[in-house]
Amino acid sequence: MARPFIAGNWKMFKSVADTIRYVAEFRALVADVHDVDIVIAPPFLALHSAAEAAQGSNIGVAAQTLHWEREGAFTGEVSGPMVREAGATFVIIGHSERRTLFGETDAAVNRKVMAAIAATLTPIVCVGETLDQRERNETFEVLDRQLKTGLDGLTGEQLAQLVVAYEPVWAIGTGRNATPAQAAEAHGHLRTRLRQWFGAPAADACRLLYGGSVKPDNIAELIRQSDVDGALVGGASLDPRNFAEIVYRSRQATV
Repeated sequence: MARPFIAGNWKMFKSVADTIRYVAEFRALVADVHDVDIVIAPPFLALHSAAEAAQGSNIGVAAQTLHWEREGAFTGEVSGPMVREAGATFVIIGHSERRTLFGETDAAVNRKVMAAIAATLTPIVCVGETLDQRERNETFEVLDRQLKTGLDGLTGEQLAQLVVAYEPVWAIGTGRNATPAQAAEAHGHLRTRLRQWFGAPAADACRLLYGGSVKPDNIAELIRQSDVDGALVGGASLDPRNFAEIVYRSRQATV
């Protein structure tokens, strides 16, 4: 399988001081890990401090979203070049909370993906169905729509550099995660579609992450599934020791 990719999305938690303390502790815990890609996504105000604290380490930094324009009259928004200047090299796009709470559409996701690439940021593009959609057997239909519109206009070369995170909305922050079989089924579908639309080499290079109540005690079984290349971790990434344990267990599971 691909080199594991483990990202921690802190959402609206941690001050600048909290972030500096976290990174100091966490980088020491994972200092000997060189075969897992590790990323943390702090709030905007802590991006620069996180990047400075992680400098020279094996930890990458991501923003949690961005605006698709470089600059303009968009009060409260942050652009790709601003995120890049702050020290981030990744950006999460289309997280379910952005979609459900802030009305982010598939078309907006596409514009943000293009803006991220233009700013030399690696997008971590999130897709996933709600509980109602799953119960109506619409999972694959939803994933197809989100993937096709969200990645519209990308080349195979661009896709190969992307990260796509499957996060069933019903499993985020609920303590209820998809079973390994459910995760494998969804990831297999995504990989198949990417191969159809972008070709096998690009689709196989694109990393597919699972997100939704990932913890140290379930990461190994999840990441052993076919086409699951890593995880987008929420609440369990807020504690540096917990998150380091997830990194180590993902590493052990792929040896």
